[in-house]
Amino acid sequence: MTPPRPPLDLGPYTLDLAQHGEPLSWQAVFGNDHPVELEVGSGKGLFLANEGSRKSDHNFLGIELAKKYAKRATERVAKLELSNVKVLPGDGRAFLSRYVPPASLVAVHIYFPDPWWKARHKKRRVFCEPFVIDVARGLKPGGDFWISTDVEEYFGVMRELMATQPRFIAQPPPEPNAPEHDLDYLTNFERKYRIEGRPIYRAHYQLTAD
Repeated sequence: MTPPRPPLDLGPYTLDLAQHGEPLSWQAVFGNDHPVELEVGSGKGLFLANEGSRKSDHNFLGIELAKKYAKRATERVAKLELSNVKVLPGDGRAFLSRYVPPASLVAVHIYFPDPWWKARHKKRRVFCEPFVIDVARGLKPGGDFWISTDVEEYFGVMRELMATQPRFIAQPPPEPNAPEHDLDYLTNFERKYRIEGRPIYRAHYQLTAD
């Protein structure tokens, strides 16, 4: 009889804010000075697992509001033993405004954020003017802001907000990749929607110097 597997140690892959000050020191978080990329809304961690594996010379932090999905993302990263990836269960907007040092990120990713369909709930959307301002503050000049959604209306709101921020320069939208394996997608949502043939709206912006 096969003995049960020991439980995964999620500690090394979880960011515990209680152990850090405001703003964070990325050197203290990751133990090195490699470039840092932030994903807001990590879901089950597919992007973190794929990109963390591909780019071992970059550090990745994923933030997920839903604790059960944050745990699944952390488990996925832990199984791969990705020392360059950490997950934080929490609010991405609050984290950006309080903990991210100015001009310290090389990229911010937001993929398939909750559209909050009901009119009275749209104020809960993560993509709003204060969020975009905080992304601009956190990115280094030349840093990249990557966006994907399957909701055309929400994408229009995103583009309108970005147009009000003169430091962000629109780049050609990224082309969807040709998956090299069954899980080679940005997120589980992207995998599902591409298999179904649904449209996906993508954008890429780059931050200029002041």
